[in-house]
Amino acid sequence: MNRTLKWILAANLIVLAILAFVYPHLMVGPGKLIPGHAKLESDCFACHASLTGAESQRCVSCHKPEEIGKLTTAGLPVQKPLTSTPFHQKLISSDCIACHSDHAGVKRFRPTGHFNHRLLEKATRDECQGCHKSPKDSLHEQITGNCSQCHGQDKWTPATFDHAKYFELDRDHNVKCATCHVRNDYSRYTCYGCHEHSQQKIRREHIEEGIRDFDNCVECHKNADEHDIRMPGREREGKGKRGKKHDDD
Repeated sequence: MNRTLKWILAANLIVLAILAFVYPHLMVGPGKLIPGHAKLESDCFACHASLTGAESQRCVSCHKPEEIGKLTTAGLPVQKPLTSTPFHQKLISSDCIACHSDHAGVKRFRPTGHFNHRLLEKATRDECQGCHKSPKDSLHEQITGNCSQCHGQDKWTPATFDHAKYFELDRDHNVKCATCHVRNDYSRYTCYGCHEHSQQKIRREHIEEGIRDFDNCVECHKNADEHDIRMPGREREGKGKRGKKHDDD
C-alpha cells in the first residue's frame, strides 16, 4: 500500500512539473502582465530562463538601454515620457529586475515605481532634480539641489537632517537659508551674514572672555541665548567673568 501511494505521488509530481514547463503562465504565473507586455502572456520564456527566473539580458534584447525613455520598442518617439530626463543611459549596469516587475500580481511584494538609485552613476545620483520635482514649500523653495544632505535614496521621508541638532532656528536666527549658507553650500555656514555679527565684534567679545578659538561658532552656541554656551572638551575660561558681569548688572 505504501509503495503504491509513493508511486501515485511521484506520478503526480512528474505531471505537475511537466505542466509547469508546458503551461507556466497557468501553473506558476504570479499575475497578469502589464498591458505593454500582454502579447507575451503565454510566452514566459521570452523573459524567463528555466529554473533561474527573469533575466535582464532578455529585457535588453527588446528594450535597448540607449533608447529607453526616448524611443518605443517599435522605434517610434515616446510621446509621453515618464520622466523629464532619460536616465537609463546613465545606469552602471542593466539590472532591469532590480526595479521592474511586469506581473501585476507581484505589486504586493515589490512596490510600484521602486527604483534602485545605486544603479546610477555617482554624478547622476547627485542630480535629483533631473527626475524629481522640487517641493514647493517655503523651505525647499530656498534650496537648489543638495537633496542628499537631508534625504536618503531609499525613501523620501523621513528626512535625515534635524537643524536643531546643530543650531536652533529661534528668535532672530529664523532667517532664510542663504543668510548663513552662501552659494547653496549646506556643508558650510557663516555667522557673519548678519549685521550684528561682524568679525571685529565677535573677535573682540571672545578675546575679552579669554577665548581665542572661536571659528566654529556652533561648537559652543546652539541657539540665540548667549548664556546657554557650551565648550566641549574643556572648561569655559570666561564663565566666571561673564557670570560676574551679569550679576553686577
